[in-house]
Amino acid sequence: MADVEQPAFSVVVAIVSDTTDSADTSHLVPCLDALLGQADAPTMEIVVPYHAAVRGIAEVEGRYPQVKFLNVTDLKTYSGRKNSREHHDELRARGLAVAQGALVALIEDCGIAAKDWAARMVEAHEQPMGGAGGAMENGIDMPLNWAVYYCDFLRYQLPLAAGDAWTISDANCCYKRTALEGIRSVWREVFHESSINDALRAKGDKAILAPAAVVSQHRLGLTLGAALKERYVWGRSYAASRSKLATTGKRLFWGAFSPALPVLMLTRMTMMAWNKRRTWGAFVRAFPLTAMLIVTWSLGEFMGYITGRPYSGGEAGGALVRGSSEAA
Repeated sequence: MADVEQPAFSVVVAIVSDTTDSADTSHLVPCLDALLGQADAPTMEIVVPYHAAVRGIAEVEGRYPQVKFLNVTDLKTYSGRKNSREHHDELRARGLAVAQGALVALIEDCGIAAKDWAARMVEAHEQPMGGAGGAMENGIDMPLNWAVYYCDFLRYQLPLAAGDAWTISDANCCYKRTALEGIRSVWREVFHESSINDALRAKGDKAILAPAAVVSQHRLGLTLGAALKERYVWGRSYAASRSKLATTGKRLFWGAFSPALPVLMLTRMTMMAWNKRRTWGAFVRAFPLTAMLIVTWSLGEFMGYITGRPYSGGEAGGALVRGSSEAA
């Protein structure tokens, strides 16, 4: 990675593995190693926005002097408590604001980029479009890891058809700086991937899928209880975010519909996994766990629509999730 004033390619690494536990750098270190070991890479900068509660960040900062660590001390969406994810989107926005590359990519700390990932993203951006999203794979062959992966990224699993895309994931994506600047008001405070992609389409900047740019999800030390709680928190956060732009009637309609989500989502996921077939055996083995995660997500959505708020800890829904994990 060259140390230049104007890099061609910026990567913003979001530390997202702190939803149900204190933030640390256990995922960040292998992520940075993979980024720094890119083959045929463009001139590149790596930006890691973080909050002060991340354990071990000083040691990692000393280990990687070529990485730009951004200590964000005025987060509006981080209370310092566990069971929150809203600050992830705010940290992404802060990282984007300081990134200098003509191309700006996003990845998560639990993502391991393939050795040619950056080169393949640059290659994809030779096309006239605003953003490109890569493929997501699972990097740890354990049933719970597969279940979490299927819930998060099944639609982006290889084989993945290249071409125009309605949505791309903020766990593996890259935007032209000019396209992002044209919609800066959309991500100035927080980066919501759906809002970004909608805004780009509205300006005529399409997004594409670039299957050759691969990132693998490496979730370390997963436990069922933590995975269930995370799913609840994320589902509720998603619903609360949608509710901000909806009428009370629409919120209640979505809430009433939430109990049907597990059947619909699991049916769609099963069809998608069968069509891809490449990891069908792993999908079948992980299905009971996947179903538990989907049901818990749906409970979170329901509570998010009914209350209009993300999870803040100590609520009835959290007790239900703890009970489910203990029973499991």
